[in-house]
Amino acid sequence: MTPTQKALVQQTFAQVVPIADQAAALFYGRLFELDPSLRPLFKIDLRAQGKKLMQMIGYCVGKLDALDEIVGAVQDLGRKHAGYGVKEADYGTVGSAFLWTLERGLGSAYTPEVAAAWTAVYGVLSTTMMSGVKAA
Repeated sequence: MTPTQKALVQQTFAQVVPIADQAAALFYGRLFELDPSLRPLFKIDLRAQGKKLMQMIGYCVGKLDALDEIVGAVQDLGRKHAGYGVKEADYGTVGSAFLWTLERGLGSAYTPEVAAAWTAVYGVLSTTMMSGVKAA
């Protein structure tokens, strides 16, 4: 992940923040459309879950220049998700739903460069989450 990619992610996430609730709803709708078997993994209200999702993404985006500070928290998140029944293969589906959501939410601001930047960030975060499961 390059400094330019980090900056693009931070700039475009600032555009997502005002539509965070809508983006979360789009994300979960797309996720369950792609893989309906994931729906039972979510036992709480999806609005509350969406708020947690957007807060965690915001936290990680804010720490892109200091990733070493969040590795432990992201690995813990991976372990928690494994406990909920999330499998390694599910990360691909989540990534697809997330990038689709960004494309819809950002509209014309979702350029190929922005897509590549978010793909890189998601790759780092999802790999870190999975490493937490493997280390446990």
